[in-house]
Amino acid sequence: MKKVRLIVSGRVQGVGFRYSTYQLAIDMGNIYGRVWNNDDGTVEILAQSDDSTQLSQFIQKIRQGPSRFAKVTYVDVKIENFEDFSDFKMSN
Repeated sequence: MKKVRLIVSGRVQGVGFRYSTYQLAIDMGNIYGRVWNNDDGTVEILAQSDDSTQLSQFIQKIRQGPSRFAKVTYVDVKIENFEDFSDFKMSN
């Protein structure tokens, strides 16, 4: 299982970014994890998949901005080891 932590910078809060990320993960079908806003204006995503190609595609779509109102300027991607998720959820 490949797992990553994404910290997304830019205009990513108040533009439907978390919901669009959630919907993207659901639509892709094999992406599990969490997405939430950070106090510093970034959005954080924990994502995992047993399909590394699909996870790479998810990251690419995040870089493009899953919400048409978002403007992603930078995505910090780190390979992480965290608990396994069985779904994808949006947190506050």
